[in-house]
Amino acid sequence: MGVFMADAITRAKLFFNLSRSQKQLLSTFSGLLIIIIVFSILSPYFFSVNNLLTVATQTAIIAIIAIGQTYVMITAGIDLSIGSNIALAGMITALSIMKGSVPLPLAMLFGLLSGGLVGLINGIFVSFGKLPPFIATLGTMTAVRGVCLTLTQGIPISGLPKTFTLFGTDATLNIPNPVIIMILLVLIFGFILAKTKLGRHVYAAGSNFEAARLSGVNTKRVLIMVYIFSGLLAAFAGLIMAARIVSAQPAAGDGYELDAVASSVIGGTSTMGGEGSIAGTFIGAFVIGILRNGLNLIGVSPFIQKIVIGVVIVGSVFFDKIKRKD
Repeated sequence: MGVFMADAITRAKLFFNLSRSQKQLLSTFSGLLIIIIVFSILSPYFFSVNNLLTVATQTAIIAIIAIGQTYVMITAGIDLSIGSNIALAGMITALSIMKGSVPLPLAMLFGLLSGGLVGLINGIFVSFGKLPPFIATLGTMTAVRGVCLTLTQGIPISGLPKTFTLFGTDATLNIPNPVIIMILLVLIFGFILAKTKLGRHVYAAGSNFEAARLSGVNTKRVLIMVYIFSGLLAAFAGLIMAARIVSAQPAAGDGYELDAVASSVIGGTSTMGGEGSIAGTFIGAFVIGILRNGLNLIGVSPFIQKIVIGVVIVGSVFFDKIKRKD
């Protein structure tokens, strides 16, 4: 009995000695569970398999773009061009297929490269041009949206082939393709951030940029890489969105950059840089997705939903500030 008690006390000490990031992850996950329980009680349809798959599919785009935003925010930056990048990738892919008769895999590659190019431009502006990330990405957000509207004079491109739309609408082993893509990207970019040299440099640049530079970290390369990641992931989301709605819309992704920021912040990414995790962001994206779905099921107005999500975001930042003082 004494050995059992000693072991229990040891485990309790280990639990309460969790690192700050582990506590944040546990806190976010606990909040997600509470939201799930509440909506399961309020709506009999919430916890059905079909609804949960719907939530996962709808959340996939938010989670994917939030991964890139997390990388950027850990370096104390922000990427406001994500929404425009979503639209551009869809437009480039659709135009390549419909107007250029380009083979589907190559057309999708063009779409992804367009996102990576915008990310590269953002990274150069921030690292070499020394522009504040907010201003640099605000400029590219506006310019890229203008490019999307100019390419087709603001007219959506419809009639996309079924071989492309299956990318966003089909399922594999009864799991929607967007969900599978989301999980793969979370695992890949989570590994890069947590287990590789680049990931360590991303944290170092965000914690103390000058100290990281003086210690030998190629901070300019790090900044360029995180913005390229953000652009590529936004392009992935753009392909999924175009496939799901069976058309490429020049206004697609409008406001999605805010969802990406919200998911990252709710998941524990610091707005001051140096802290964050892909696992936390993944959970944060589902907090937003489940909130929207649950509020819809119980008949809450979309306008009220915005208020609720806004309160959740501000609350997350507020509690983060309190924990930093402790």
